[in-house]
Amino acid sequence: MTLERSPIRDVWAQAWPTALTMTSYTLMQFIDSLMVAELGTMEVAAQGNGSIWQFTLVSFLLGILAMVNTFVSQNVGAGRPHDAAQYAWAGLWFSAISWVLLLVPFAFVLPVLFRFFGHEAELVVLETSYARVLLFGGFIMLASKSMSNFFFGIGRPRVIVCAAILGNIVNLLLNFVLIYGERGLPALNIPGIPGTPALGVTGAAIATVLGTAAELAIPLVIFLGPAMHARFRTRIDWQFRWRPVRDLLRVGWPNGLSFCNEIVCWAIFMSVLVGLFGTLHLAAGWIVLRYMHMSFMPAVGFSMAATSLVGRYIGAGRPDVAAQRARVAVVMALVYMTVCGLLMWWFREPLVALFTHGENTTPETAAEIIRIGSVMMICAAIFQTFDAIGIVYSGALRGAGDTTVPGVATVVLSWTVIVGGGWLLATRVPEWTSLGPWIAAAAYVIILGVFMGGRFEGGRWRSIKLLRGTDDSRHELSSPTPDSGGA
Repeated sequence: MTLERSPIRDVWAQAWPTALTMTSYTLMQFIDSLMVAELGTMEVAAQGNGSIWQFTLVSFLLGILAMVNTFVSQNVGAGRPHDAAQYAWAGLWFSAISWVLLLVPFAFVLPVLFRFFGHEAELVVLETSYARVLLFGGFIMLASKSMSNFFFGIGRPRVIVCAAILGNIVNLLLNFVLIYGERGLPALNIPGIPGTPALGVTGAAIATVLGTAAELAIPLVIFLGPAMHARFRTRIDWQFRWRPVRDLLRVGWPNGLSFCNEIVCWAIFMSVLVGLFGTLHLAAGWIVLRYMHMSFMPAVGFSMAATSLVGRYIGAGRPDVAAQRARVAVVMALVYMTVCGLLMWWFREPLVALFTHGENTTPETAAEIIRIGSVMMICAAIFQTFDAIGIVYSGALRGAGDTTVPGVATVVLSWTVIVGGGWLLATRVPEWTSLGPWIAAAAYVIILGVFMGGRFEGGRWRSIKLLRGTDDSRHELSSPTPDSGGA
């Protein structure tokens, strides 16, 4: 990366592969949901509930691991490439410890949680099965994201793009084998694999874990390869070291808490508030959320690009350039998500209808899900533009190390607006049914977007110093040039 590169080209070089990569896991989940929809409405609701509730805890850990990007990019920008690799190893150690102490025990708590929500017995069995497989394979996902953040931080996002493509191919192929088994898809005249059991929702989760393992393999091999070792000494700092882990925890816990809290509130929003109105509302809601994920995850990629660029330019002593790059990333994401919002509005009915062709779904049920989901889709379409602003500016703040105030604001707003406002509308205006909670969700996204934009443009992040032994002097950027071709 050089200062001579135009702002748009600079951001785009980092953002497009990052955005494509961040869509990977969401695309896996989207494909899971679309293929599971062939089984029936209950399976769609189970896959959605299992996915988001296992992700509540995972999201906290991912929020902390996001700081690998920040520390790596700032060290590279400050001309300290040998200090960058230790944060990748810290991320891997943190992933292993968190998997043993948190994710595996949480897998045994989930069925109690689902029963507490009042879900019917068959739904509890299905959603628990899906969530447990993902949690038991949780180390693979965390390690994959740690590696991703390292390569984002050093300006090599195309490595992760190649890994994401491989992961999605593996997931798609295994989905067909493990979900449908030897039965295949008679409705489409597609035969199955003889002797293979149909695992349904559980098979979708297994395919996701194995797809994520394939996605981890490529960056891990390159990370340990001779070229990376020559530049970053990646094979030296593999032992557990408390200092870089402590750095990730010190700066990352507000980001992790914010991310986790937001996921918990969205999980309550779906499983409890929308769930008050029955399984059809749940199924419709998860269909809409799948499209929302496909809209905002590329924006999360722009957010991570902003994290990398802001961190690298701050490390190089160029905060003005960092601010300029953040604004360019915001505009790019804003255009993309606004277009997504328009498409969600115009094509809401056929988009929802894609998930209503299951063999156990009657025409009457399908029509009702399309009616409910179309209304939800309008709400989601309205707040896409503001979501882009909030997502990317929060990434820019993270790159500067400004995580505490944004984290607190997210916690307060999510509980008061999504949960509190959603509960009031669901209980005080029940004739609105699930539309009430969706109105509250739209208000939350709009308010948060305005806050994050104001926080970044207020400029308080400029006074934050993360790296030890740095001053305000300007450095020449010595980072690797972002991928211009190949991995």
